[in-house]
Amino acid sequence: MRAVYLYCRIHVKEYSSCGGRAFSQRCPDFDAGEYLLLAEIQYRFLRLVAPRLPSTMGGEAYEAKSKLQVLLPGIQADIKDKVVLDFGCGPGDEVKEMAVLGAKRVIGLDISEKWLHVAQSKAQKAGVGAKCDFVTSVANPVDVIISLDSFEHFADPDAVLRTMYSVLEPGGSVFISFGPTWYHPLGGHLFSVFPWAHVLLKEEALIRWRAQFKSDGARKFGEVEGGLNQMTIRGFESILKRNQFTVERLELVPISRLKPLHHRITREFLTAIVRCRLSKPLALARAA
Repeated sequence: MRAVYLYCRIHVKEYSSCGGRAFSQRCPDFDAGEYLLLAEIQYRFLRLVAPRLPSTMGGEAYEAKSKLQVLLPGIQADIKDKVVLDFGCGPGDEVKEMAVLGAKRVIGLDISEKWLHVAQSKAQKAGVGAKCDFVTSVANPVDVIISLDSFEHFADPDAVLRTMYSVLEPGGSVFISFGPTWYHPLGGHLFSVFPWAHVLLKEEALIRWRAQFKSDGARKFGEVEGGLNQMTIRGFESILKRNQFTVERLELVPISRLKPLHHRITREFLTAIVRCRLSKPLALARAA
């Protein structure tokens, strides 16, 4: 234990240079050494209880199912004969599926060139390559925008909604589905080595534990591959209020086994999926 304590005292200067000193001045009772001691103990605890990466968030829930239609029931009617943008398309499974389901054209947007190449290959193999484009930016307007499992990852979700608004045709719709949100038992994604671990344990301990398996140099949740913005339901509602879209529908889907306990007070902890439909008003668009 003394070795742990010495490790923490040595790293107090490093912590202070990253903003810890300013925090200590605002909070006189704060002790950086004690804080880092606790982080070190938690890190050692994590190594003991989680010697390997957890298998949560691996996509098993959609095995042999359509993720698109599970998260957005009835979406086929809304994309039929429309130009659709998949905002954050990843490997392109939903782009391919929407093309098969009857979309006029589907654009897959992502910042990862690697995923765009994978997505293009999948579309070609499915015989819908001619109806699909894969890009890192969009210039021409679209009729419908889809965003699946992305809003808890975007570094600047406000900016994302502004971009969506700018490329959407007047009268067009945005369909968003994402989760889990931050206070869900597994809201920390990879960091949820046990329920609510990402809330109960310190970020420093969790990041250091992750570094055993990932070598991207991340020092904060937001710096990990894919990003993790700690999105809450309340935070998402605030973002919606700040943008120009009309909120047609906002649905909070509870964790199925805990549905009887899901209500206004517990929603942050017991909501599995957040989904909504937004529209770009025709009158507002003409006035602009």
